[in-house]
Formats: sequence, C-alpha cells, structure tokens
Amino acid sequence: MLLDSRLSAVADFVRDGSRFADVGTDHAYLPVYLLLNGKIEYAVCSDLRKGPLKNAEETVKKYGLESKVDLRLSDGLNGYRGGEVNEIAVAGMGGLLISRFIESTPWLKNQDIHLILQPMTHAENLRKTLYLNGFFIEKEAAVKENGKLYIIISAYFNGVTQNVTTADCVIGEIRKNSDALSREYLESLLKKYTVKCEMLKNAKKDFIETESIVKEIEKCLKQ
Repeated sequence: MLLDSRLSAVADFVRDGSRFADVGTDHAYLPVYLLLNGKIEYAVCSDLRKGPLKNAEETVKKYGLESKVDLRLSDGLNGYRGGEVNEIAVAGMGGLLISRFIESTPWLKNQDIHLILQPMTHAENLRKTLYLNGFFIEKEAAVKENGKLYIIISAYFNGVTQNVTTADCVIGEIRKNSDALSREYLESLLKKYTVKCEMLKNAKKDFIETESIVKEIEKCLKQ
C-alpha cells in the first residue's frame, strides 16, 4: 500500500511498536499501512460516521488484518478508554475540532501518549490549545499535497503551561526547521499576515499585533 504525501508524513512520526489510534480514519489507509510495514502491532480505527467506518472495514479485510484492528464508531476520542492506546493520530480535521478533542479528553494528559496532529485549518488555535493545556510541541513538519501545504505537529504532555505570544502560535516549531518546504510554509504565512496587516491599516484598525507577527516571521526566514 502507498500513502499520499500528507499521510506518509504522519506515518513517519509514528513510534515503532506503539498501540496506535487513528481518529477519523475514513478508509483506514494509515493504520493498515503501518501494520503492513511492521511499525505497529495493533490499531484502533474510529470515525464519527458509519459510511467511512464501512470503508475502513473493507480495507482491513482486503489485507487480512481483522485480528489486529479494532473498528469503532466514535465522536473524536469519546469512544476510547485511557490506557488502551499510546499513539494517537488525528489527521484531516480542522484545528478547532482537534482542539475540542484535546480539551474534552482528560486522559490525554499522560507523558506516555504521543499526539500526531494534522490540522487542515486553524493550526494557530491548535498550537495555543496545546501550549495552554500542558503539552509541548516536540517538532513539526511541512508537507505538500496537490499543491497545498499542510503542517504535521508532534506533541507530548509535560504538565507545563506555556506563556506564548500570538506569533508563537502562528509560527510554531516549524521555525526550527531548515528544509525547503518549511521555508515555503513560513513564506506563505508571511504573505497571509502581510496582507492582513495592510487591510487593518487601511481600515484604520489596530494592526500592532499583526505587524509583530509579520516581523517575527521575517526574523525566522532570515535565520
């Protein structure tokens, strides 16, 4: 099985031998790929809707992995129990929705649990949720699929609430990277917030915070 660039990048973050959960699994391509390549031994695949879960069931049966996959109808992490998984991927959802999952699931506050998050939107809100709820972002990666840039976030709980600026939430740990896609991601942020800053100035609205974000992104690009 081959994965697209986005899911392949998520797979690269998964720890070997982990008890894996794929939240919003759709066709279960990610957990099946991980099982076929011997990276994990067991997976829980969940989805909110019966249709995608049926698709997942067909993929699992196609590769004869019924004994290694638990298919589960679940709204986010509501259908999971603390302690049954230690590696959790949430990919292809909005950052606000992923934030809701994190804030409503107390058992995630466990140092053994690894979160691999791929928000389609509002990555800055997701980072803020992690920072304010005692999680630290270990690293991030930028990936391009069909001409669009996506961000992958690897996070763990350490119980330390971080005091961060809006710029920190916008940029995240991608500032530590030196690859071409990470630079392209920063350049896209620079363009977005430069336009926003000019619009605020023209509308004679407060632009100070947005301007500080622009300056911080420019600083990251120079470094």
